Amino acid sequence: MLKFIFWSLLAVNGALFAYGQGYLGHFSGNEREPARLLNQLNANQLTIVSAERAGHPPAAAGGADAASAPAEGKAAPQPLACVEIGSFVIADARRFEARLAALELGDRQSRRNLPGTEISSYIVHIPPLGSKEAADKKAAELRALGVTNYFIMSDNTPMRWAISLGVFKSESAAQNQLAALVKQGVRSARVTPRMSGSKLLAFQFRDVDAELQGKLEQIRADFPNTQTHGCR
Repeated sequence: MLKFIFWSLLAVNGALFAYGQGYLGHFSGNEREPARLLNQLNANQLTIVSAERAGHPPAAAGGADAASAPAEGKAAPQPLACVEIGSFVIADARRFEARLAALELGDRQSRRNLPGTEISSYIVHIPPLGSKEAADKKAAELRALGVTNYFIMSDNTPMRWAISLGVFKSESAAQNQLAALVKQGVRSARVTPRMSGSKLLAFQFRDVDAELQGKLEQIRADFPNTQTHGCR
């Protein structure tokens, strides 16, 4: 009998201890699941998810924004070095130039005569030497060989800093001059045909970005016989 009482008291004390520690909950009527959720930390951040989503980790914060945002540090398109629009007859060139005035391009815009398609003459020359100093040095060598009929070409053309040794109407006359120069010791001269001038014009534009290129194309569209290409 004493053993029964002893174990009964021990069981009651154990139950009271567990209850006091909260192991058995509290019998205050608030042990339903919603109330227990309120006692949890950050309960307002809990969400119910489907079984499929439960197996996947949540996306990183800002992931959607990062996917839709433009890549950081992406270089802007570089402007084109030079764009040419041609070929214009004189009347159309004047109208085109008037339309360009609103763009206020200044020295980024220039006009040039296009070469013709027929040979007008032949030039005997030493090809462009790259600088005035190099051309002057070559001229001194020519004088040392007894050549005095020469001309340094300093105008802003593809022949800049070449040395002209004569211009002739016929190719045979130019070849005779070249042969005479070779006898004097001139080794670098050559004969090149010169094209007749044409009545066609072209416009060149430098540092052309996408916005300017779009504006130029809008204007050019009113001149159907013209084309846009890189500068030659």
